[in-house]
Amino acid sequence: MRTLALVLAVTAALLVPTSAQAREPRGLDVTGWILQSGSNRLVERNAGGLSTLSVAGVSLDARGDRVARPTDDALRLARAARRQGLAAELLLSNWSDRLEDFDPRANHRLLSHPQRIRAVARRMASYVAHGGWDGVNIDLERVRRGDAGGLVRLASALQRAMPAARTVTIDVSARQSVASYRDGGYDLAGLRDAVDRIELMTYDEHGPGWSGAGPVGGLPWQRRCLDAILDLVPADQVDLGVAGYGYTWPQEGTGRTVTVAQARRLVEHDGVEARWRARQGEWTAVLADGTRMWWSDRRSYAQRADLARARGLHGLAVWRLGSADTLR
Repeated sequence: MRTLALVLAVTAALLVPTSAQAREPRGLDVTGWILQSGSNRLVERNAGGLSTLSVAGVSLDARGDRVARPTDDALRLARAARRQGLAAELLLSNWSDRLEDFDPRANHRLLSHPQRIRAVARRMASYVAHGGWDGVNIDLERVRRGDAGGLVRLASALQRAMPAARTVTIDVSARQSVASYRDGGYDLAGLRDAVDRIELMTYDEHGPGWSGAGPVGGLPWQRRCLDAILDLVPADQVDLGVAGYGYTWPQEGTGRTVTVAQARRLVEHDGVEARWRARQGEWTAVLADGTRMWWSDRRSYAQRADLARARGLHGLAVWRLGSADTLR
């Protein structure tokens, strides 16, 4: 009997998923973006719902010919990810603190110059090798239509510069037609062949400063964006972006971004009712001063998981840890 009990115990242990296997939602890989200021504890809290941690670690300089070395904080997060059995990607961005926006000129200066593309790819590959990263996540936003070919060449140069086991993924701003993707600087067929995975940023459908109040990334809009990209890219190469935040639209002045927790606190403080909009898969509320809010939380996330499974997608990508509900 002791032998049988031992066999059963060992068998049960083998059937229990490891931390890297017990990812939720089932059947989908999940990438979580994190700012390099994020804590190790934040990684630990979310690890049970993640496959990959993408660390916003390096930025392209204004001249478009070099990238800064990853900070100690970025390297710390990569180590935290590995301790949790997660893959860790180093994110390359064209965000400019000076502009407080993405820098399209820096993109152009890089992507229009083959020698700069090769130099940046080699530099990123060296960071990946020395930092033990599992790959590079390209997050160059506001790309000009004429630089679409350069974006493909950058992805290809990164693939050549790194060992085959390292991945190259790219963040693509969502559009509702193939033509709109092309106008946004995305050669989808070229990217499909150059990268391992496309993170479709299906959020910021509405936001203060560029639209009136509305869902951050409503389900009908997300479906249309998926319809367009899946014309050219296999479903199992696409991750559906999920917002883990919200926006405010005050009656006067400029709105702002709010975390999910902040949105709930604002509603509770004002004693107003938050309403779930089933068609959009998001929450909305009007505060006592007339400020309108929309936000996406764990309930929204569950519906995006259902959509990703229904479309046969590779997984989900969440912006961002520390703002979204904890992933499980």
